[in-house]
Amino acid sequence: MRDLRTLPKAHLHLHLEAAMRPSTMAELAAAAGVPVPSTSGYEDFTGFSQRYQGLIAVFGRRENILRVLDEAVEDAAAEGAVHVEFGGAPLYHASVFGSAEAALVAMLEQAAQSSARHGVSVGLMPTLNRMADPEAMVETALLAAKYAGQGVVGLGLANDERGFPPEPFAASFAIAKEAGLLSTPHAGELDGPSSVRGALGALQADRILHGVRAVEDADLLAELAERGTCLDVCPTSNLLLGVVGSLAEHPLPRLLEAGVRCSINADDPTLFGPGLLEEYELCRSTLGLSDQQLATCAWSSVECSAAPEEVKQRSRSAIEAWLASPPVPGGEALDQADQADQAAAQVVRA
Repeated sequence: MRDLRTLPKAHLHLHLEAAMRPSTMAELAAAAGVPVPSTSGYEDFTGFSQRYQGLIAVFGRRENILRVLDEAVEDAAAEGAVHVEFGGAPLYHASVFGSAEAALVAMLEQAAQSSARHGVSVGLMPTLNRMADPEAMVETALLAAKYAGQGVVGLGLANDERGFPPEPFAASFAIAKEAGLLSTPHAGELDGPSSVRGALGALQADRILHGVRAVEDADLLAELAERGTCLDVCPTSNLLLGVVGSLAEHPLPRLLEAGVRCSINADDPTLFGPGLLEEYELCRSTLGLSDQQLATCAWSSVECSAAPEEVKQRSRSAIEAWLASPPVPGGEALDQADQADQAAAQVVRA
């Protein structure tokens, strides 16, 4: 087995507020005089969403938000990422910075500094709340479009899919596409193939965050493969939110066998546990992905991202070199396998 840490990869499905280190969360909570937010004990998406909102309590100061962003970029670099795209809602932090735009500008400035410091290209994807009034969300789309080419790389759509389809947000995504931004909505997680079709049609999706329930529709799989649309897949998230019954049942291998492009991601490591590198290790140890398949996912993550062209070209050569390198000698390989098995066991226990 080759060292997955040295495999160049992009992290494309990562929510900023839930990319916080547990130690940082405890420190910020103590400084704010609030209880450390609970990150476990949820049984479904509703409970998970409540835990996510609870994280916001420690972001009461400008420096806290920017610190978490910088540390998340540092963590991405340590896991072998060459590019990272953060999803997040500037509206969450408008009260701290004075406005959603001021929050976005500050985060863009921090992203640029962190990129230079840690050697990882960084993009931000302002995210719409699909449970909110679609007309009210147009303001966020206009804000994202205003900063296209200045660090904003896409427009997202998140929250509970059930009863909140993609189609009502078509106007916002048309604004984003006109500005040259990627369309990166969540779909095909809690809702089925119809959600993915809505994202492809109404939102002109370039990538789909999750999308794993497309496996339920053979025609949709063929369409995704033909389009080359990348699914930003998060195996542990799908397990802990009940999308799959076990990691072994995860459809990622079937998606790849159908020719669908997929990236591997952590989604919300503060709440789910594994980071990007651990997700790759789980895909190897539990889903049985080969090094060739893992390298294919890594290349899809880079090529389908908004990373600079020089990063893409450099990464392609490095991924090819990684595959061409000899596997790790037996003892080290066993150590890595043990670590991956331990990570899988921790997820199952959670």
